[in-house]
Amino acid sequence: MKRWWQKSQPPLQRLWLQLLIKPWLGPLMALTILVLGGAVGYRITEGWDWGDCLWMVLITISTIGYGEVEPLSQTGRLVTVLIIIGGVVVVQLTIQRLLRLTESGYFRQVRELRFRRMLRRMHDHVILCGYGRIGREIAEQLQLEEVPVLVVESDPSQRMLAEERGLKTLLADATLDETLLEAGLNRCRSLVAALPSNAANLYVVLSAKSLHPQCRLISRAESEEASVKLKLAGATVVVSPYVAAGRTMAATALRPLAVDFMDLLAGSDCEIEEFRLSRDPQLFKELNHCKLSKLHIGRRTGALVIAIRDGTTLIANPGGEVELSPGQLLVVLGSKAQLAQLRELLGKALETIEIMAN
Repeated sequence: MKRWWQKSQPPLQRLWLQLLIKPWLGPLMALTILVLGGAVGYRITEGWDWGDCLWMVLITISTIGYGEVEPLSQTGRLVTVLIIIGGVVVVQLTIQRLLRLTESGYFRQVRELRFRRMLRRMHDHVILCGYGRIGREIAEQLQLEEVPVLVVESDPSQRMLAEERGLKTLLADATLDETLLEAGLNRCRSLVAALPSNAANLYVVLSAKSLHPQCRLISRAESEEASVKLKLAGATVVVSPYVAAGRTMAATALRPLAVDFMDLLAGSDCEIEEFRLSRDPQLFKELNHCKLSKLHIGRRTGALVIAIRDGTTLIANPGGEVELSPGQLLVVLGSKAQLAQLRELLGKALETIEIMAN
C-alpha cells in the first residue's frame, strides 16, 4: 500500500517529499508516542481532562516548568519522571539523526531538489553555457535587461562567481543532452554557447538543434572556419569576439557619433526589438496588404519602425507606402511601454519577438 504522500503526486514531487519526510519519521513517531503516552498516563493517574494532560506533557518535555496544573500524586510524579527521561531520549535521537543527515549530504540533496523544482518552473529564459569572460559580459547585459538567465557551468569556481552575482547556476556539462533538457531547453527563449572551446560550442549547438530545432541558438567562435561549421551545425547566429571587437573599433574610428549613439541607447529605457509577423494567413488576414501609414504606429504607440526585412531584402527607414506581408521582420525602436503597445496593436499577426543587442 502506498503512503499518503505518494498518492497522486508527480515523480519529482514524490521524490522530494520522500527525501524531506522519511528521515524524520523516527523522531516524529517517538515524540508523538511520548506525548500521547504521557497524556494517557496523567489521564489515568490524575483524572485530568485531555487539555490539561497535554499541556502538562508539553511544559514538562520543553522544560519550561510553569508549574503543575494541579498537585501531583505519587504515581503522577512517576509519570512525570518517565516523560522527562523519554524527552531526553527523543532529543538525543533527534540530534544523532541530524548529525547523520549532515554527514550523508541530506541537506545538499534537499537544496538540489529545490533547485530542480525551480528549473521546472523557469520559462522564457536564456540558457548561458559557460561563465568565462565572455559569459560574464553576456550575463551582465541580460541582467540589466531583466531577462531570466540560467548559467550552465562545469567549473565549480566559475559557478561560485555566478552565484555571487545572483545568477541561477546549473553545475553540469553543457555538451550533454540531459543537461540541456534539465536546463529547460524546450521552454527557453534562446541558448547562448559561450564555452572557450570551438569543439565544445559545436557539441552544444548540435545537441540543442537535435533536441529543439526551433530554439534560437547563438554561439561564440574563435575563427572563421569554426564560424562556418557552427552555422552548418544549426547555429542561428555566430559571433566572433575578435571580429566583433575589430568592427567596433573600426566603427569608432570612422563613425564615432553612431557608436556613441548605440552606447547611449544601451544605457537608456529604449530598446530595439524584432517583431516577426506570422506566416499563417488566418492570423495575418487583418494586416494583409496593410500599409504602414494606415497603422499609424508612431501616433498610436510612439515606437519607430527603423527597418523591415522581407526575406533577404532589407528596407531601411521604411516609408508609409510600404505594405506589410506575412513572414516579414519589423525592426522597431522604442521604450518598453511603447513596444508593449505595439505588441497589442499587431495582436494575433505577431509570431515572435526578439530583443536585439543594443
